[in-house]
Amino acid sequence: MPKNNFIERDLTWEDPWRIFRIMSEFVDGFDALSKVGPAVSIFGSSRAKRSSPYYRQAEQTAAALVRAGYAVITGAGPGIMEGANKGAKSAGGESVGLNILIPSEQKANRYVNKLLEFRYFFCRKVMFLKYSKAFVFFPGGYGTLDELSEVVTLIQTKRVRPFPCVLYGSAYWKGFIRWLRATAVKADTITSEDMELFLPADRPDQVVSLVQKFYRQSKSV
Repeated sequence: MPKNNFIERDLTWEDPWRIFRIMSEFVDGFDALSKVGPAVSIFGSSRAKRSSPYYRQAEQTAAALVRAGYAVITGAGPGIMEGANKGAKSAGGESVGLNILIPSEQKANRYVNKLLEFRYFFCRKVMFLKYSKAFVFFPGGYGTLDELSEVVTLIQTKRVRPFPCVLYGSAYWKGFIRWLRATAVKADTITSEDMELFLPADRPDQVVSLVQKFYRQSKSV
C-alpha cells in the first residue's frame, strides 16, 4: 500500500478518538476560566522586543485593566503577550495564558499565573470569546489578524453579544482601516456601520475608558 494512503487511513481511524481530546480541552478550559471573573483579552505580535514601545504599553494597559477590576488573558507567548501578562501580574491581578501547542514550540512566558494549553486552535478561540468582556489588538501579524477577523465577524453576524474591540496604535492600524473604507466599504462587501465595530486607542488609560464607557452605555439602553 502506498505510504500516503497508509497515513490517510491511519489518521481517519484516529478521528473518533480525537473527540475525547477535544472534549477534554473544553472541559478543562470551562472549569478553569469560569473562576477567573471578568477579563479582557490582549493580542499582539509575539515578535515584539522588550524594548518596543508597544511592549511597554501592553504592560501598562494590562496593569490599568487589573486596577479597573479585570483579569487579563493572552496567548501566553512572548512579545506583546508577555508584556500584558507582566503588567497584569505586577499589578496583582489574574494573569491568564492560553498557550497553543504548535511545531515551533511556543513556551508560556514566566508572567502567566494561570496557564492552559491547547492542541486545537478552535478550542482556544472559544475560551477567549466566552470569558472576555473586551478584546484589545496591539500591532501583530497573521495570528492577531485572524483573531480580529473572527471576533468582528461573530459580532457582525450577531453570533455573540457585542463587546469592545480596541485597535491599539493608530499609526499601525491606519492603513488597514483606510483599505477597509476605500476598498471593502466601496465594494459593498461590508457596510459603513461595520467600521464602528472597531474602537481606536493610543494610550493605556484610553483602553480602560473605552471598555468602561461601553458597559455603562449598554446598561443604560
